[in-house]
Amino acid sequence: MKAAEKMAKPEMPAARSPNPEATRQNILAVATEEFARNGLSGARVDEIAAKTGSSKRMIYYYFKDKEGLYIAVLEEAYRKVRSTEATLDLEHLPPLEALRKLVEFTFDHHGANADFIRLVMIENIHHGDYLARSEAIQELNVSAIGEVERVYKRGVKAGLFRKGLTAIDLHWQISALCFFNVSNRATFSKIFRVDLGARKAQAALREQTVEMVLRNVLKGPRDV
Repeated sequence: MKAAEKMAKPEMPAARSPNPEATRQNILAVATEEFARNGLSGARVDEIAAKTGSSKRMIYYYFKDKEGLYIAVLEEAYRKVRSTEATLDLEHLPPLEALRKLVEFTFDHHGANADFIRLVMIENIHHGDYLARSEAIQELNVSAIGEVERVYKRGVKAGLFRKGLTAIDLHWQISALCFFNVSNRATFSKIFRVDLGARKAQAALREQTVEMVLRNVLKGPRDV
């Protein structure tokens, strides 16, 4: 076989694990931490390989290159949040209760997954360019918007929610409040000398976030 033909398709490296999917997931887990901590430019594939007990060759076999690994990390992060969100079973809840549950879930998820917040912040630095390359992420978030839209429409039909909002509006508001709670917690805590990460502070912010979203959506006297 000619040298050019050998380079055309990467060969499968010697297996270090009897479970290739477990190896892939381990690489993704470690890479998530590395990218969240150091960004796309600062993360090192050599470091990821060392921490997973694999090799650069194996990582490139699964993900092609460093950018491919980064995109796969983004996809896995969004897949996890959306798959968990899908278990909320909002369709069988009254619209007001469904919306409250969705906001509470988002607040709790973001609070417990700081790496997800950092990855989204890093991707915004890159203007969403890598995210835009992934059809998987686009599809995952279409389903999320569809869920919000169904809850909102049920609320409008029941005479509870005011008209004139879109699912994107609601998703933006929920995400903004829950995201900021993690992304800016450290700076707010230092500037105003209050521990916003304390359990009591987080419980209060969680309830306030829910109330702000619900008050914005609920029909008021002006909507009658």
